[in-house]
Amino acid sequence: MTLFRGTVLDTPEDPFAGGALRAEEDAGLVERDGTIVARGPYERVRTAYPDDDVVDLRGGLVLPGLVDTHVHFPQVRVIGALGMPLLEWLESCALPEEARLADVAYARAVARDLVRGLVRAGTTTALVFGSHFAGAVDALFAEADRVGLRVTSGLVVSDRGLREDLHTTPERAHEEGLALAGRWHGVRRNRYAVTPRFSLSCTDELLASCAALKQEVPETWFTSHLNENVVEIDTVRTLFDDAEHYLHTYAQHGLVGRRSVLAHNVHATHDELVELAAAGASVAHCPTSNSALGSGLFPLRQHLEHGVRVALGSDVGAGTGFSLLKEGLQAYFMQQLLGERGEPLAAPHLLHLTTTAGAHALGLGDTVGQLSVGHELDLVWLRPEPGSTLDVVLTHATSAEDALGRAFALGTSSDVAGTWVAGRRVVPSAL
Repeated sequence: MTLFRGTVLDTPEDPFAGGALRAEEDAGLVERDGTIVARGPYERVRTAYPDDDVVDLRGGLVLPGLVDTHVHFPQVRVIGALGMPLLEWLESCALPEEARLADVAYARAVARDLVRGLVRAGTTTALVFGSHFAGAVDALFAEADRVGLRVTSGLVVSDRGLREDLHTTPERAHEEGLALAGRWHGVRRNRYAVTPRFSLSCTDELLASCAALKQEVPETWFTSHLNENVVEIDTVRTLFDDAEHYLHTYAQHGLVGRRSVLAHNVHATHDELVELAAAGASVAHCPTSNSALGSGLFPLRQHLEHGVRVALGSDVGAGTGFSLLKEGLQAYFMQQLLGERGEPLAAPHLLHLTTTAGAHALGLGDTVGQLSVGHELDLVWLRPEPGSTLDVVLTHATSAEDALGRAFALGTSSDVAGTWVAGRRVVPSAL
């Protein structure tokens, strides 16, 4: 029914494995019932589909919808609190705000903030770290479902180490998680993720409860934090003195597998990387958060050499916003600072990390992450304000790859002129 026209860029072949950027300056994408049924040079496609309505997206760049593999729902309103390491920031900034989501009305408002923020940033798929309160998680799923975003999320559980009002019990965690999964898992674009906050705040009994829930609800996901901060890691070591390493605190309960995404892993050990690769698990790299909290420089090269799947996350609110363009740029900076230990990144790598890699990490590689025939049409249109610096430098780009690099260097959420999910445009001002 609809033919999209524009400069289309994506990475169906992994650039880390030698794949090249796929770029067509004047391409046509034909959409039927949310799925791409034809792609090619615009004039050829137009001849084959002469009666389709045309959505003209020339004058910018058309990219696949962006995929965020780690974003905290309850932290939207505390973005920008700088100058603290992880545990201090949690205690003084994040956790007091997270406690406010016990009020379902407040949680609904934050859910709207989150979804609007994702749409404005061009993010169409997200693994969302939920709330400690079942009513708030329900509100998040309801808002994402209303708008049509692809969201995987779940109830966050802890039973020690945090504020008392954020604690649960293994029994309650299982009961509330089972009810939420029953309402939302597999319903349209929603999926459930079993979500212990991190081993620092979870006993073995609670992690066993998480494992039982994951086993009872088929094809649920698992997400948590791993090796973000050296003080955190040392504390986990004292709490689980029988564990071989941080990852083992999850793995010994059967929580690490193909449908597992662990956030950060800044201070990974060799043994953990070997186990992550063998399990087929993924890591969500959150560059602006790691920088803002001083957590460290992410060892991307070591992950890739061990065969660990890596994608990007905005984190929020330790991160600095929803824009995965900004995360891609910060990831580039980090690898530059690592020198010989870093993984050199070019524009195709950054696009891959923000789209295809995230889709594969979330088990959606056959559905989203690229603009190929058979994939659903999730896309973002980058069209900077005429006369802006990004507009000027795009005009003078020497190639599609050069233009893409400039978009990552200068692009922000304000340069997103349109976001489509399964062929339907989502307008932030209408949310």
